[in-house]
Amino acid sequence: MKTLEIKNLHAKVEDLEILKGIDLKINTGEVHAIMGPNGAGKTTLSSAIMGNPRYTITEGDIFLDGENITNLEVDERARKGLFIAMQYPAEIPGVTNSDFIRAALKHKENMPLYKFIKEYDASIKDLKMASDVPHRYLNEGFSGGEKKKNEILQMKMLKPNFAILDEIDSGLDVDALKIVGENVSAMVNENFGCLLITHYQRLLDYIKPDYVHILIKGKIVKTGGPELIEKIDKEGYDWVKKELGIKDEYTPKNVNVLGTCANKVEKK
Repeated sequence: MKTLEIKNLHAKVEDLEILKGIDLKINTGEVHAIMGPNGAGKTTLSSAIMGNPRYTITEGDIFLDGENITNLEVDERARKGLFIAMQYPAEIPGVTNSDFIRAALKHKENMPLYKFIKEYDASIKDLKMASDVPHRYLNEGFSGGEKKKNEILQMKMLKPNFAILDEIDSGLDVDALKIVGENVSAMVNENFGCLLITHYQRLLDYIKPDYVHILIKGKIVKTGGPELIEKIDKEGYDWVKKELGIKDEYTPKNVNVLGTCANKVEKK
């Protein structure tokens, strides 16, 4: 069993503090879901864990199996077993999907070509993707749903210890959501755990979380089991704010600044 642990994590985007002390521990074999209103800091949390340089960690630490990785670069974290499925996957013209995965795998293991082709073809079939995917340029001309499936395809091939899945349900139709959810769920074992970031219950119908964390204003304010999902789906987050005495302090202008700032970072 391996562990990903976040201790007292504070992070900012440009000059705006978003994370205000996150404590979270995830073991392989576990699924943790992060839910919260827009602007709560969900995407900032995923990016800070993965080491996106546009997000500045101002306090706290990130440990991977006991090793402090807070100051490591993104590629170093990836080689140690972290993976992120991004909310807005990038397009890379001129680089085929198969070449991209093959190059990434070389940093982890020297997989023989015949084994790579066999596993890659099997994963494509699992995800019900088009047979020409290996020869297409990375995400170029892909629909939103195809890009999300391609993220999961990469994850299946790289087999990380921990995956951060940032709103992988956006852009997926009902059938694709079921396929993606079942493929992710099938990976969860003693060598793999994941952190799901989502707004909607529908994804969690297929990837059953062991723990659900509610993130509001940069802090995890409540942790529970799957019972929280249904309540959030029916009642939103007002009941949490009322229960914990959390007041809405952002004016519409401030909320827009937060959203604009996060969107600007994600789309660069």
